[in-house]
Amino acid sequence: MAMPKSTSPPQRPRVADGRSPLWRAHNFFRSVGLVYAIVWFGMQVPHYARPALAALELVIMIGWTVFTVWRFRHREGRTNALVLVDQVLISALFLGNELIMTEEQMNALIPSVTTMWQPSMVTLAAVQWGWLGGGVSGAVSALINFLIRDSVEPLMFQDAVLLIGCGLLFGLAADTARSSTERLSQALRTEAATAERERLARSIHDSVLQVLARVRNRGVEMGGEAAELARLAGEQEIALRSLVAAGPPDHDPGGEIDLVARLQVLRTGKVQVSVPATEVRLPEQIGSDVLSIVREALENADRHAGPDARAWVLLEELPNEIVISVRDDGPGIAEGRLDEAAAEGRMGVAQSIRGRVDHLGGTIALDTTPGEGTEWEIRLPRPNTPPGRAAGGRTRTAAKRMFTRRTAPAAHPDIADPQPEPPPGSERTDPEDQRADPAPRGGGEG
Repeated sequence: MAMPKSTSPPQRPRVADGRSPLWRAHNFFRSVGLVYAIVWFGMQVPHYARPALAALELVIMIGWTVFTVWRFRHREGRTNALVLVDQVLISALFLGNELIMTEEQMNALIPSVTTMWQPSMVTLAAVQWGWLGGGVSGAVSALINFLIRDSVEPLMFQDAVLLIGCGLLFGLAADTARSSTERLSQALRTEAATAERERLARSIHDSVLQVLARVRNRGVEMGGEAAELARLAGEQEIALRSLVAAGPPDHDPGGEIDLVARLQVLRTGKVQVSVPATEVRLPEQIGSDVLSIVREALENADRHAGPDARAWVLLEELPNEIVISVRDDGPGIAEGRLDEAAAEGRMGVAQSIRGRVDHLGGTIALDTTPGEGTEWEIRLPRPNTPPGRAAGGRTRTAAKRMFTRRTAPAAHPDIADPQPEPPPGSERTDPEDQRADPAPRGGGEG
């Protein structure tokens, strides 16, 4: 059998930092501010109370500017630790003007040694930490200015408004650029995963699926023991088609997953899955718990419903809750059997299904009759749903209309029971269509 060549997974696309223009603007502003400070220092140095200390402060400003401009040119150098050190150092240099400038200079509101260089700490905090960091840094700068001046003048309030406003506006721009970068990165990852999945689908279609289909057809023609191999090959073909056709399992930056894509991979020759035509997004932890609940219900059906039993999974999305129905056409559960299993220490249903549902704040209902199969209906409130609203509405979902119970097996294993129309917004999952093309939502290449 010709197997598809294995290749390494696609590399995660690297997206340029959307804040890079803001970093360049900060570096330019700091450099211009340093030039202004040097010119002003040359004009005021004879009048300072401690010219030597002022010269030392200017040297530190020059060295720190060269170092930070070099570091901030590269993405790897824009660390929180370095930005925090920058805030502390510039604040200390700003406070040092209390020892450098004379009382007359302070009262006359003569610019300090740091002058226009000092506000660059505000733009830096804004670019790195967003509007909150920029606003806090601007407020700290304004407070230091009030402390060293030891007076309150209208011009100082104007400086405070400019410092805080600059931090907030620069920070908002940085936050917007950061979120845009994250969305672009997510889109590129999804595109790369989709392209890789399509490549694998073509490769598998040309090799594995064709072989499985041939084994299934020949086994049916030969009959006998070969028919069992044909059935197994057909189940694996369906499962592989569903796996290839399912969407990428990647979640978005908000930590959500698409429950529709996760449930679709559960399709097999004996398990049919019907889901809405649109995504059903849930927080990742909740989505994983829901998937575990459905898996446990299907495994329980596989263990107890018999080798020829079939199962159906229906996902419904309501305004305030999601409803999952899992039904099989096995012999059903006798009254008191679950309590008996719990007393014997076999707690699979109680812990894996009921325990998870209770933890998620949902409800679970069991509908079973001996000889007529078993149906679990799980109702889970959507996140942020007000208490008391999730349980309202219909007493039974469309699963009751769609999953019409069988009272006897079909006359032939290849002839399925007719099913009513599925509810609006759900896919129609017909057994015959399942055998012909099990790919969900237009996926897969047959």
